[in-house]
Amino acid sequence: MSAGSRTPKVGGPRSAARLAAVQALYQLDMSDEPKAKMVVEEYVNHRLGQEIEGDQYVAADANLFSDVVLGAWERREEIDETLKGCLSSDWPLDRLEKLIHAIFRAGGYELVARPDVPTAVIINEYVDVAHGFYERTEASFVNGVLDKFAKAVRT
Repeated sequence: MSAGSRTPKVGGPRSAARLAAVQALYQLDMSDEPKAKMVVEEYVNHRLGQEIEGDQYVAADANLFSDVVLGAWERREEIDETLKGCLSSDWPLDRLEKLIHAIFRAGGYELVARPDVPTAVIINEYVDVAHGFYERTEASFVNGVLDKFAKAVRT
């Protein structure tokens, strides 16, 4: 399923920031020459809270968006290493769909770097993002993996 084929539920500015962060991380992962700062500037200046091709983007918390995208992208190797330990042995990282991987990177970053945000809030927010693009099975997968990730980094 493509990154924009379903409409995620609309939340507040922090939820919108997390959704946009996942989309930006997906975009970076798909790019031949990813430039995180440039992507963040593009979203902040031209996407967040704007109408694009008939779709109205919710006003997002630009600071949270920037922190998650830049932090998750900068620390992606560290996050991926922890993530490997949260997946079953028959499910390597390269088997993950790029969008699911972006959700895990964003959620993983917040679990590692944002102790001010409760674990349950982070997991619920990224499960909601997953629900916007996938059916229940994938959202449950996101929930389980982020729960394991949280136990690995927040205990």
